[in-house]
Amino acid sequence: MKHFDSLPRRSFLRGLGTAVALPWLASSPASRLLAAQSGKTSEIGKPPLRMAYVYIPNGAMMADWTPTQEGAVFDLPATLQPLSSLRKEITVLSGLAHDKARANGDGAGDHARASATFLTAMQARKTQGADIQVGVSVDQYAAQRVGNKTLFPSLELGTDRGQLSGQCDSGYSCAYSFNIAWRGPASPMPPEVDPKLAFERLFVQGDPGETAEMRARKAARRSSILDFVLEDAKRLQSSLGLNDQRKLDEYISAVRDVERRIALSDKVGRELPDETRPQGVPARFEEHAKLMFDIMTLAFRTDNTRIGTFVMAHDGSNRPYPDIGVKEGHHDLSHHEHKPEKKNKIAKINLLHMQLFAAWLKQLKETQEADGSNLLDNSMIVYGSAIEDGNSHAHHDLPVLLAGGGGGTLSSGRHLRYPKNTPMANLFLSLLDRMGAPAERFGDSTGRLDRLTV
Repeated sequence: MKHFDSLPRRSFLRGLGTAVALPWLASSPASRLLAAQSGKTSEIGKPPLRMAYVYIPNGAMMADWTPTQEGAVFDLPATLQPLSSLRKEITVLSGLAHDKARANGDGAGDHARASATFLTAMQARKTQGADIQVGVSVDQYAAQRVGNKTLFPSLELGTDRGQLSGQCDSGYSCAYSFNIAWRGPASPMPPEVDPKLAFERLFVQGDPGETAEMRARKAARRSSILDFVLEDAKRLQSSLGLNDQRKLDEYISAVRDVERRIALSDKVGRELPDETRPQGVPARFEEHAKLMFDIMTLAFRTDNTRIGTFVMAHDGSNRPYPDIGVKEGHHDLSHHEHKPEKKNKIAKINLLHMQLFAAWLKQLKETQEADGSNLLDNSMIVYGSAIEDGNSHAHHDLPVLLAGGGGGTLSSGRHLRYPKNTPMANLFLSLLDRMGAPAERFGDSTGRLDRLTV
């Protein structure tokens, strides 16, 4: 538990071997004590900066993605329409490329290379054996330098349970197809796909000597994690200002809601004929993705981590989307051969992914920080793919957008068009600077991405 003690900005509600992290509250006793010791009250209330990357598979229908106008006055094509109320919080970035996702002499395998290259900007060694090699991803580069400020250096989430071995794409290891976060050139960071396990990992720290049987008995007799800590919460509330009391109420309600939905999906999952479905994973993709986004929000809100990745679906995913009338597999449809009916179904999938992402951004915007700003103000979130269009398998003019204010370091609300084949790694360098983890070079970068501030 020594690591908890090194985090003075964090608070925990405790009870019966359970610890639930709390959001940063400006008027809490811990924050007032820290402010008095430092003599820098104004700096104590400044929220931390968060960085996240959200991956979508199989590219996008770029005619429905790319605005025709540049600058601050730009149109929102069909796929970007869910972002209409967030226009001032996003920047569409056109012209970015991932050269290392191209074959470069290695032949087929664009989907595996796209996933592996997305955050590493490095060429993946073509192998289906154990000798995988690509590079350190930008999220892990940052985590290795600033991740010691939080309980978890980074958080990796997804919706597809992946593989770390075997062949998944034209001679490429499955490790490339299912992972975008890489701690080292041969060390992928598999995303957690079970919201129940992700929630318990982040928000429930049991006694060190507790056995699996003891944990199981505790889980069986409790109705909610928070039932053990509400008494502590009531005591804490008496020492808070009115604004922080409201924030604490909202936070506890949010945690309860995530718990309730996980419990509900657990029950539904057990009723499904597919006995291999992990407990806690919702049957519906939309609910699954929403839960994972909610968990990322809670992780950022409590400062459990400041760096996250979310694989909406792995590249090459052939998931159908029956809830929106798409019964065919996504990957099969992405080879649309310019047939209108296939392109229309791909557009529906792109729109669904964007709707889920937009709902998350709205949630971040509605989550107030101690200084009056919101989570989205203090975040840098990259959404996109390393394939332009699944039909062409191109890796230039990628669908990429940047959301959030970067703690006041980004000028959002624009469409920026860069010269063709501008390395996406240039964007990574610019974000690393803001995270306090600068690098001289990253992947195939050629410099910082300009015009991110006016």
